[in-house]
Amino acid sequence: MTLHRMHILVSMDAHTIAQGARNVKETLLKMVKVAGLSNEIKVVETGSLGIANQGVVLVVYPEGIYYANVKVEDVPDIVEDHLLKGRHVERLVYREPVAEPGAPMKPLPSRVQKQQRIVLKNAGTIDPDSIEEYIARDGYEALAKVLTTMKQEAVIEEVKNSKLVGRGGAAFPCGLKWSFAAKEKSDIKYVICNADEGEPGTFKDRLILEGDPHAIIEAMTIVAYAVGATEGYIYIRGEYRQSIEKTQRAIEKAREMNLLGTNIFESGFNFDLHIREGAGAYVCGEETALIESIEGKRGEPRDKPPYPPQAGLWGKPTVVNNVETLANIPQIILNGAEWFRNIGTETCTGTKVFLLVGNINSPGLIEVPMGITLREVIYDIGLGIPDGKSFLLAQTGGTTGGILTESELDVPMAYDTLPAYDSGLGSGALLIVDDSHDVVKLVRNFVEFFNHESCGKCTLCREGTGRLLELLNKIIDGKGTASDIDLIEKLSRTMKHGAFCGLGQAAPTPILGSLKHFKNEYLKYVTSNANRAAA
Repeated sequence: MTLHRMHILVSMDAHTIAQGARNVKETLLKMVKVAGLSNEIKVVETGSLGIANQGVVLVVYPEGIYYANVKVEDVPDIVEDHLLKGRHVERLVYREPVAEPGAPMKPLPSRVQKQQRIVLKNAGTIDPDSIEEYIARDGYEALAKVLTTMKQEAVIEEVKNSKLVGRGGAAFPCGLKWSFAAKEKSDIKYVICNADEGEPGTFKDRLILEGDPHAIIEAMTIVAYAVGATEGYIYIRGEYRQSIEKTQRAIEKAREMNLLGTNIFESGFNFDLHIREGAGAYVCGEETALIESIEGKRGEPRDKPPYPPQAGLWGKPTVVNNVETLANIPQIILNGAEWFRNIGTETCTGTKVFLLVGNINSPGLIEVPMGITLREVIYDIGLGIPDGKSFLLAQTGGTTGGILTESELDVPMAYDTLPAYDSGLGSGALLIVDDSHDVVKLVRNFVEFFNHESCGKCTLCREGTGRLLELLNKIIDGKGTASDIDLIEKLSRTMKHGAFCGLGQAAPTPILGSLKHFKNEYLKYVTSNANRAAA
């Protein structure tokens, strides 16, 4: 085995690939070879390094120097100056933006140190195509522990005791869901990983899968053992080609090493995995619509009960968990429920993965303990609002999320605290909006999306989203009245309480949040219209 004095990890995600990451990596490999450094320098393709909008990003270890906006023509300088002469290429060194003009630039580690990584433990650290690197970082140890030393009931109890709740948005207790499926008597049971991720501005699950696919495979196998399942499906958006390809390769390598398939760890336990590609329907993020899609049907939500743990895929007991939820499982098994409970808050344990997007100095993928405040996320980790503008609002949990304003910056970010503010963690997207934006037009964009994505099964959602869009357009076009605003609010509340599934119920959330905090912005349009009419 060759010991290398340096490792260069090149971030590979949809954004960096579009910016030329593959060409940069290939050029690095060639120039390292030409320089005679192949036995000293290892170039590794890794998952997202959590840095957004900075072109091709790479990190050089052991120094931990991050380079950003790297182009093919920059590679000779990196090889000549850094690898051969030990001097950093200063013009490429990534330093975080600063919230205050004139303040000293911060090196990346200051941001990383404020995070606590469980789900993202390996993302941006290992080669996701290397099962050996995953194993070297305790990979598949949790599965070995479960299959060789733990009874099925003990696995479920450990997860219950951890107080882990689903990270897909619903926040249902994970161990409790497993226990429902475990109790069912059936000739076959299924485990499904929901990697559909249709929420605009949300791509954390994609980055988790691309950066650490074996963690999801290991977790699903543990779930399968706990509930008595023998077959599993990972449902991935069809647009996520990189996720699909990396996960398929990981499945094949796990099979080769007998970590999937028959008689895993010679325990007598059998479990295998398959990938199913989604066609891009937002509603298929809802677990029963996802199940319908896997069965080859139109993706529409089912009547409940029965719930999937009783009658899911092809009528059999089925556990559906989100990517982020599953990524916690191996670490809980290895470190114990008490360890996990000591992270986060007493009532909301563990960490949360967020995507910081919008008007923020340092956007990207982060993982922080539950209970962190919105202020800490925006100003300590995201480094504030760019261009000297002021914070206007944050939409938490993706497009269906609630709206928080400046008065709520110190609200703890947790599943059990945000509902009191008509908000929630949802999918984990955090959209930060500065004071240059028109709130009413912003909300209209959200409603346009929901109107397009409604599956049409229930009248309230199918007709309601269309009517809301009409009313918002009427107001923005200067033709609205105060009664139109009242009608928007009334229709939104009706949909929230009466729509068939989570799409129709959540679609009005940003409207209601904007009316709660920014009703004057709606009234300005109406007043302007009235003034024009009077003139």
